[in-house]
Amino acid sequence: MGDFPRTTVGGVSVSRMIVGTNWFLGYSHTTAAKDKYIRSVMDRSAIADILEVFLAAGIDTIMGLINNKLLAESVREAEQRTGRPMIVVSTPSIPISPDTPDKGFDRGEVSAILDREKEIGATFCMPHQGTTDSLVDRCTRKIRHMDVLCAMIRERGLIPGLSTHMPESIVYADETGLDVETYVSLYNSMGFLMQVEVDWVAGVIQDAAHPVMTIKPMAAGQLRPLQGLTFAWTTIRKCDMVTVGTMTPDEARECIDISLAAIEGRHASLGLQETRSKTSVKKVFTY
Repeated sequence: MGDFPRTTVGGVSVSRMIVGTNWFLGYSHTTAAKDKYIRSVMDRSAIADILEVFLAAGIDTIMGLINNKLLAESVREAEQRTGRPMIVVSTPSIPISPDTPDKGFDRGEVSAILDREKEIGATFCMPHQGTTDSLVDRCTRKIRHMDVLCAMIRERGLIPGLSTHMPESIVYADETGLDVETYVSLYNSMGFLMQVEVDWVAGVIQDAAHPVMTIKPMAAGQLRPLQGLTFAWTTIRKCDMVTVGTMTPDEARECIDISLAAIEGRHASLGLQETRSKTSVKKVFTY
């Protein structure tokens, strides 16, 4: 299998598929029981097994809370196994308080966080939506104090971007010329977690001044991979990306195959899951 298609963000070549990490760390967006189960089966070796599949396909970009010890160790193990480094899109939480909208960030606190991001090998630093979206000001159409944060990210040689669940963040960042190179945005065909209709978010992504890293294409497991990934890949620009979370190496392979088929405009020839109720159609549709 050749390398997965790539794009350029902030001068860095990245794979258009990005490895998501919620399913590694137990953030299922489903139930507490599901989160508990994920954490019970995910260890460094299991995660590295999955990352190895992605790396073999040329998917070398990963997004998430890279200062998480389990995630950081899993990335290192996968890199050692394959001899291929991973490009880290880190989404750290920058603390905010009731005083932050007026007084700004605690620069000492921010410096310590960003220094750690640099130390652990992040390439992109994109403040988590919990930080970004709390500072979106719809009255002034600005993201308060984000220019200061982006400057501090640049000072450390990291590439700044915004992680957001609000389409306004992208619009306002573009309108104000905020020094960012990319955005993280929710995008899936059922509108899961999205704050406006899917077609509106699609329009925001199409008009964005920078490449967009879309997330939740399968709505945290509520959409089948064929449905979620085909929609995502066929409605974004060639510069944009799709972030995909999986729990097993086989799931990773399926998502890669489905994605390549969608990008290339062909049908994905995958083995289908079977139940007794499908006996009557199996003779007609054989894949």
